[in-house]
Amino acid sequence: MSASERIPPRGLTATADVLELLAEGELTVRGRVRGASNAVLLCSVAYQGAEADCAYKPVAGERPLWDFPDGTLARREAAAYAVSDATGWGLVPPTVLRDGPYGPGTVQQWIDADPSAPPLLSLVDGDEAGDGWRPVGRADVGGGRTALLVHADDPRLRRLAVLDAVINNGDRKGGHLLPSADGRLHAIDHGVTFHVDDKLRTLFWGWAGEPLPEEALDVLARLDAELAPGAPLTARLEQLITPAELDALRARVAALRTTSRHPGPSGGWPSIPWPPV
Repeated sequence: MSASERIPPRGLTATADVLELLAEGELTVRGRVRGASNAVLLCSVAYQGAEADCAYKPVAGERPLWDFPDGTLARREAAAYAVSDATGWGLVPPTVLRDGPYGPGTVQQWIDADPSAPPLLSLVDGDEAGDGWRPVGRADVGGGRTALLVHADDPRLRRLAVLDAVINNGDRKGGHLLPSADGRLHAIDHGVTFHVDDKLRTLFWGWAGEPLPEEALDVLARLDAELAPGAPLTARLEQLITPAELDALRARVAALRTTSRHPGPSGGWPSIPWPPV
């Protein structure tokens, strides 16, 4: 397929086109992504001469969880995209909720990770993270040895840490990060989000307790306004999460604005996901 036939990857018009393609296009299943805890199908989607790859996650393939209502993960994925889109950071790939070959589910633009991108996570000997890195904690590397788990001191990751705090992401693993060849960072797998209890579990605690950047505070102020009753973002989220979860989302945004700091682990919930990658 020629480049001109593919949907442009970025830009406001491009994003609108991608969303239309994902929502209206014909889905063709090409394979299954192995190793995912829930069903993830690699598909192609075609509409009005345009075609792209996408990930289709049918509700029927969701594994029940003890702390989330059954059949709600797809809606949470769509809600995470809606909030990400409102931030303007573009961290979550375009995602729609629609019917597919195996019933309703999410369809998300497929992102090819750049294999040559610099690493965002690492293990180092000693007790110092080193320049350009932030410490997370000690990790068991086998043979009775431990190493210091670190993540990159990267503004893209810092934005993601703020987004995860807002949506209360209970499962931010290293494998959910897809840096693309254009230098952008994309984050996937947001089914375990928007719980009313503090569930934040992530590998990116390197900024815990530090002041939020001005950029983040500006985004939080905008989110606060867009979560007001009757606002378009609120109207969209009311279709995807419960009223209690929407109220908890508003409360998290307000708390972040009040403290003006990155949150730290709550202590009542494991702070690091397992497996971490």
